[in-house]
Amino acid sequence: MKAARKPATAEQPPLAWTSSPAAPPPGASLRRLQLAAGMLDYVLLRSKRRTIGFLISDSGLRVTAPRWVTLRDIEAAILGKESWIVSKLRLRHERASQRSASRMEWRDGAALPYLGGALTLRLHAAPVAAIYHHAASNELAVHLPDDAPEEALKDMVKHWLQQQAHRLFAERLPLYAERLGVQYRAFTLTSARTQWGSCTAAGTIRLNWRLMHFAHEQIDYVVAHELAHLREMNHSPRFWAIVASVFPDYAAARKVLRERGPELLPGF
Repeated sequence: MKAARKPATAEQPPLAWTSSPAAPPPGASLRRLQLAAGMLDYVLLRSKRRTIGFLISDSGLRVTAPRWVTLRDIEAAILGKESWIVSKLRLRHERASQRSASRMEWRDGAALPYLGGALTLRLHAAPVAAIYHHAASNELAVHLPDDAPEEALKDMVKHWLQQQAHRLFAERLPLYAERLGVQYRAFTLTSARTQWGSCTAAGTIRLNWRLMHFAHEQIDYVVAHELAHLREMNHSPRFWAIVASVFPDYAAARKVLRERGPELLPGF
């Protein structure tokens, strides 16, 4: 049974939380459909696929449909998935807004997320590159030649963060290993875009240096999580019970890390 089309109403402007390419890709067309929430712009692409497919990205909604399916049926399919589409588009828009708000400007006075707070970057012209952390004033002083490119500044800050990460992880790993009654073989830093840490069956722990942007609670949770895998190489209820035995409030730390993924942190 076909979904009923929305009654005709005065055309509204496109929804504020949607976006579509000004020029659709080759072979595609830009279309508009009235939803209960407002006017939806979307890209329609015809293909040899057998069913109607929906793809939601930062550019908006793209619908891919077989050449033989009518436009009426395509629109009925969109209306049938309206709640899902609206939810996903709004989520994409919120994430894009968060990325924009958290985008860091690499300049004197900029705030660098660090251990749950922020360090103030202080840039100084100097013939020799150097970096100093002034804990009393909560500043990170970076000395660089006047003509140094932004990449040089980023590299220095990144290297400093990695040094601090290695030092802190080296302190926290033995502590939680003892509490869990496990032994790890070695640990390394990682720059993974989608993982905060990992553990191999051979006992190697990998921890993301970008955890230094978070508070100690989130860092300790990841440390405990990865070490717990040395007792249970899965995410079963038994595994989570092991994590909770040394880090009872793991759910809160996990939630923070999920809500603020690597894409919302400063870009290096």
